[in-house]
Amino acid sequence: ADVAAGKKSNETMYLSSSGLEAAGIDTVGQIEVYFKLVDPSTYASKVKFDCVTLKTSEFDKMDTKADDSGVELYNKNGVRIVGKAVDENSFWGMGILLYCENKSGKNIGISAEDVSVNGYMMDALFSTTVYKDKMVVDDITLFESDLEENGIESIDNVEMKFKIFNAETYSTIDESSVVKFSTK
Repeated sequence: ADVAAGKKSNETMYLSSSGLEAAGIDTVGQIEVYFKLVDPSTYASKVKFDCVTLKTSEFDKMDTKADDSGVELYNKNGVRIVGKAVDENSFWGMGILLYCENKSGKNIGISAEDVSVNGYMMDALFSTTVYKDKMVVDDITLFESDLEENGIESIDNVEMKFKIFNAETYSTIDESSVVKFSTK
């Protein structure tokens, strides 16, 4: 939200229904948010706030078991990545759902590089932040135009590398070797 000096603003935070569904969340009992104050002209962080926890009326009924089923692609130094499924309704085309878990003790970022699908290199989008002791379900976005140009109607075999980096300094923590897996 952009708020001019000396002004106020009421804002709404939206939770993506498709994101909740992908994570297996059907009842929201708790939301944790990390706010930061950013200079809009330089995008430099001015203030980072501690985690704010919001509990809903469903808090006592929520299921806290994570669905980490799938094919384990990476598991090292407290960082675990699991390939879950193909999302055929991803925003830009198709996507590959990943479950990412961070028990490394620090906030991390994860990106996918050198992605190929069915033997064709793709300009895939994937970069996510996973705070310490948290998990996320996010997807590697594959552009519909790239899939069409290469005659790909289904995502069968995927190869990629993962880059794990410090979310604060962007310094590289680890780079995986090539990970190969089948989505079938």
